[in-house]
Amino acid sequence: MPTYKVNKVFSSLVMVGAIAANVYSSNVLAEDWTHQIEPYAMITSIEGDASVGRVTGVDVDVNFDTILDNLESAAMVHYEGHHSSGWGVIFDYGYMDLGGKKRNADGSSINAEVRQGVLELHAVYRNTLANGYLDYFGGVRWWDNDVEVDLTVAALPGDGISKEVKADWFDPVVGVRWLRKIDEDWTFLAQIDAGGFGIESDFTSSVQTGINYKISDLMTLDVKYKATWVDFEEGTTGQPGYFQYDTVTHGPIIGLIFNF
Repeated sequence: MPTYKVNKVFSSLVMVGAIAANVYSSNVLAEDWTHQIEPYAMITSIEGDASVGRVTGVDVDVNFDTILDNLESAAMVHYEGHHSSGWGVIFDYGYMDLGGKKRNADGSSINAEVRQGVLELHAVYRNTLANGYLDYFGGVRWWDNDVEVDLTVAALPGDGISKEVKADWFDPVVGVRWLRKIDEDWTFLAQIDAGGFGIESDFTSSVQTGINYKISDLMTLDVKYKATWVDFEEGTTGQPGYFQYDTVTHGPIIGLIFNF
């Protein structure tokens, strides 16, 4: 990995490391923890555009029907660990391998294949309120993307243009989450974060809101809507190594939280 990449990744990880050190110095390892693990499914749509080399401004809009038709694999899981001191950790990973094709009126067509993986790792501090919690968190969001674009132009001979790029990067992220108990079984959730700050992405952000329903002490139903934006660019426009990815991934989520 080039030196400048190492420096950028290190900058992204400084926040998590500093908070983790604070957690350790508070001697929380000897205390009690509560844990949550949640496998979930997201009815996903991706909207935006990508540029690969000299192929610029390619529409990568992929709706849920297209994803169902082209989905090859997917994995989504969320984990949280909370300590009685208020400190904790959050881990989330979502992965999809999918594609979509668009045919234009002039006979040309664009086929975009996208393999998108997003991993989040945060340190969190929980404030207990009279009717819920207010969580402050900070960490990193890691994007791991493979984008392949095939452009066919009817007026031109040959097989068209095919470009592929593999790109991954870390973004520092900070955010806040509000959990408010409606009654003994129902809880309202609202969360927002922002990051990037030009270290890797120009900007990234995620918002989500929804409700949790307590089925039992062991299981909780999680229903919410989530949207994640990213605006990333590297290289020089029009050159072979250029890559630009400006998208929003969004959709409803349903998951089952196991508490232990």
